[in-house]
Amino acid sequence: MDYGKFKYESAVKARESRKNQTQTVVKEIKLRPKIDPHDYGTKKGHVERFLKAGDKVKVTIMFRGREQSRPELGFRLLQRLAGDVEELGFVESAPKQDGRNMIMVIGPHRKKSEAKAHAASQQNQQNQQDRPVPSPRPAAPVTQPSSGAQQSQPAPRTQQDQTPGPAEAPEPAPAEPAADSAAVPGPA
Repeated sequence: MDYGKFKYESAVKARESRKNQTQTVVKEIKLRPKIDPHDYGTKKGHVERFLKAGDKVKVTIMFRGREQSRPELGFRLLQRLAGDVEELGFVESAPKQDGRNMIMVIGPHRKKSEAKAHAASQQNQQNQQDRPVPSPRPAAPVTQPSSGAQQSQPAPRTQQDQTPGPAEAPEPAPAEPAADSAAVPGPA
């Protein structure tokens, strides 16, 4: 067997196996025991975003000075955060004191590849909803201005356009501009 062919085939196999792998990323959020409610909401939003993306989150509470004598405040804060994000993730490692810090790891319920697929489907649904709905009325024909001092008269109204309404309002402009090359300024 040819050694070059063997090396090529092994490189192709390695590339294919790397294509199906996902990197496990651990994001970190740092908190303090005396955190403001709005700041807590912001940090919780970051944790939710990371879990939706399929990443693990390491939550660290930093104690300073006298706060070290009250580790139960940090424990309660971590339990509250875990309860708030339990639909997106689960507690992978329970809160534990490590010197001046208390650490807890939250893992996502969904794998990273599943989270990417779900986000892509959400994006497709959003794009489908944002598309403009085509108008059922046909676009009005564009009349060419004549070469003279006279101006063109508006087209006579059809029976469909003469429906009685509460007040005569000007008609909206057509949704799509006409493709008239003479009216579009551009380089000559």
